[in-house]
Amino acid sequence: MRLGVLDVGSNTVHFVVVDAHRGGHPTPMNDSKTRLRLIEYLDEENNISKTGIARLIDAVNEAADLARATKCKEVMALATSAVRDSNNSDEVLAKVTKETGIELRVLSGEDEARMTFLAARRWYGWSAGRILNLDIGGGSLELTSGDDELPEHAFSLQLGAGRLTHDWFKTDPPERKRINQLRDYIDAELEGPARELKLAGEPELACATSKTFRMLARLTGAAPSSDGPRVERTLTAAGLRQVIAFISRMTAADRAELEGISSDRSHQVVAGALVAEASMRALGLESVKICPWALREGLILQRLDRDLGGDEKGN
Repeated sequence: MRLGVLDVGSNTVHFVVVDAHRGGHPTPMNDSKTRLRLIEYLDEENNISKTGIARLIDAVNEAADLARATKCKEVMALATSAVRDSNNSDEVLAKVTKETGIELRVLSGEDEARMTFLAARRWYGWSAGRILNLDIGGGSLELTSGDDELPEHAFSLQLGAGRLTHDWFKTDPPERKRINQLRDYIDAELEGPARELKLAGEPELACATSKTFRMLARLTGAAPSSDGPRVERTLTAAGLRQVIAFISRMTAADRAELEGISSDRSHQVVAGALVAEASMRALGLESVKICPWALREGLILQRLDRDLGGDEKGN
C-alpha cells in the first residue's frame, strides 16, 4: 500500500510517501519538506496570522500535488503543537480543507507522545524492556515511558525548540541572562513530570527521537545521517553540555555552517539543546540512544495495524 503522511509541525510541513504493509518495514519512496516556522506567525492573541494560513495552504497544496503524482492510495494528514495550541485552530483547519481538499487531523499532545513511543517500541523491540523516550519538536516536548507498545506515562509540555526560541530569545546569539532564565523555566516545568517518570521505574532503555536530538548527537560525534538509520547513535549528557557552551555563543548563521545542523533549524538549536540537557538531568540520564523512527512512523504503524483488509502486502 502506498501511503502519504503529511506532518504540519511548528517548524516544517513535511510530506513523506511510503510503501508499507502489515508486518513489513515502511519503505520511504519520496520526501518533500517546506520550511514554514508556523509558530512565528502567532500574533499577540495566539492566533495564526492570515499570512501564516496562506503559507500553510500553499505547502499543503504542494503535498497534495505530490500525493497525486506518486499515486498515494491514502494521505494521513496531521497537525501538531502550533495549530493545536493556536486560538484560531478551527478557522485554520476549515480554510486548509476548503482550499486544498485535505483535512488535517489535530493530534493531542498525549496522542503525539503515544504514537512516537509506539515507533520507538517497534524499532527496538520487546527485548528493550522498559523504555523511556524523549522527543523535542518545534512546539512541544514529549516524555513517555512504559513496558508495552503504548506508554503507561505520557507527558506533552510546551517546551518545543521553536516555541522557546520565539518566546525567550530576542537577540542572535541569545543573551547569557536569557539563557539562564530559560534554564530555570525549563527546570520548573520538568519537575513534576520527571518526578512521576522516575517513580514509575528505572528504564532499561533511554532513547530520544526527533531532528533536534539527531542534530545534537551529530555535534557530539555521532555518525552522519548518510551512514543510514541502522547505525547506533548516542547522545551523552557530558557531550551535550560541551555543545551548549559552544553553540550558545554563535549566531544562527554560524551554527548553520556546522556539520549536522540544518539551516532551517540553526536558529532554534540552542533552545532545543537546553531542553535536551534539562530533560536528561531531571530524569537522571547520562546518555540516550537516538531512535530513527518517530511520530510519522508511529502513525504509519498504527494505520497498518488497523488495516484488516487485503492480503499481507496490503493489496
